[in-house]
Amino acid sequence: MSDSTASLPRTNEFGYFEMRFESIGALGANLAGQMLAEALVLRQGFNGANFSSYGAEKKGSPVKAYVRVCAPDCELRTNSPVEEPHLLALFHDGLFALPGLLRGVKEDTVIIANTARDPVLMRQLLKAPVLHMGVVDALRIANEEKTRVNTAMLGAVTKASGFIDPQAVRDTIAETFQARYPAMVEPNIRTFDRGHDELVLVEFEDTGGFEPASRERYTPDLGYENAPIGGAVTNGGNTVRRNLGSSRQGYIPQYHRDRCIDCGRCEMTCPDNVFIFHKGEDKRGKPAMVMKGPDYRYCKGCMRCVEICPVEALTQMDDLPELVCTSEVELVGPPEHLASVVREKVGIPTEPDEDTAYRRIG
Repeated sequence: MSDSTASLPRTNEFGYFEMRFESIGALGANLAGQMLAEALVLRQGFNGANFSSYGAEKKGSPVKAYVRVCAPDCELRTNSPVEEPHLLALFHDGLFALPGLLRGVKEDTVIIANTARDPVLMRQLLKAPVLHMGVVDALRIANEEKTRVNTAMLGAVTKASGFIDPQAVRDTIAETFQARYPAMVEPNIRTFDRGHDELVLVEFEDTGGFEPASRERYTPDLGYENAPIGGAVTNGGNTVRRNLGSSRQGYIPQYHRDRCIDCGRCEMTCPDNVFIFHKGEDKRGKPAMVMKGPDYRYCKGCMRCVEICPVEALTQMDDLPELVCTSEVELVGPPEHLASVVREKVGIPTEPDEDTAYRRIG
């Protein structure tokens, strides 16, 4: 443990500094919260607690992790969810459109998002009334280091907090992985360091351009008290909308029509009926079922189709989160072209508002 405890940058009326991690299953937010709390309590001398909230333990299901810390002379006597976080970490692009994501966010809340977008543009897309917005491409870092996004996000959170000791978190990561996965210690330390160093943090001028986010507790329209018998839950990610985009770990299959022989092996191996066939003509001009391409709303990125394709008509490319918004897009082309087509279709701007006043501080 450190000889002295760093001072908290700000606290609520109870003396607590509170963090909330919004994530999905398999990205490691639960473990990230646990490691961060251990570093703060056991190595920096704070009083603190952490716990997570999630439903079915299934890849792609929503997960919230909470970390709450206070000074050593302050008693921590609550285990309720963090409703007004001082720091909010968003672990996945697919969460950005979910209702209630920014509940309790205030102007002094620091938001850290796992995205390749510019922080100014990210603030506009989220409509977040915050003065500090940070982005880090944690998914790219994790893919390159062959780890998960949680340690990259821990690096970004550590830097953005202003009081968490990076070495305390590194030591906790090493201790956590050494017990069961010693070979993963060094890759995860590198992932943490890259998340810390590659965070882009922006401080905005307070111009009053955004409406404050609601501080009321988010309540879903349907719950155990009012859900009708046999009623359908219409939230994204279930069997009604079939949005599996939040399950992907950074890759999707890219379709090359000029190489395809319409053999159907991809369709036979796909566990989620992703591929679309329609009536057409084969290369000899005879009537045949011809593949149009994958519907990315259904795709969870298992890459089995890429492995089984005999002619490399399907190749691995980086995921574009916007693909779950529509299936009526041109599915053939280089990743850069595909990205621009999709973003134009769903109305997502590619450049931030030039009138926004800000400065980069990290």
